[in-house]
Amino acid sequence: MSPSALPLQTPQPEPTPTELTPTDSLALEREIAQLIVKGLNLPMQPEDIDPQAALYGEGLGLDSIDILEIALIVSKQYGIQLRADNQENAHIFRSLRQFAQYVAEQRVK
Repeated sequence: MSPSALPLQTPQPEPTPTELTPTDSLALEREIAQLIVKGLNLPMQPEDIDPQAALYGEGLGLDSIDILEIALIVSKQYGIQLRADNQENAHIFRSLRQFAQYVAEQRVK
C-alpha cells in the first residue's frame, strides 16, 4: 500500500486540565471514594459507592458534618477551595460523579 493510499487520521486534541478522559474520570471517582470511606470510617468498600447516587441524605446517607469533613479532606488533597456558603454546594455534592467533576475542574494539585 503506498503512503498516499493510507487512510488519514485526524489528530485528537489533548484534553485540557479540566477535561478528563473517561479513564481519568473513573480513576478520580475511585480516588475520591477511597478518601470518603477512609476519612469518614465508613463500613463499606470505596467501590460500593454508586457514583450517581446522592452523597447527602438519601443515597450514601451523609449528613452536613460528613460533607464538611469530606470538603476538608479533598481541599487538602487537591488544593481546592470549598466554602460552606457556596450556593452551588447542593450541585457540587449531588453525587460522587458530580463531586469528582468539580474537583477535576478546580484542582491545583
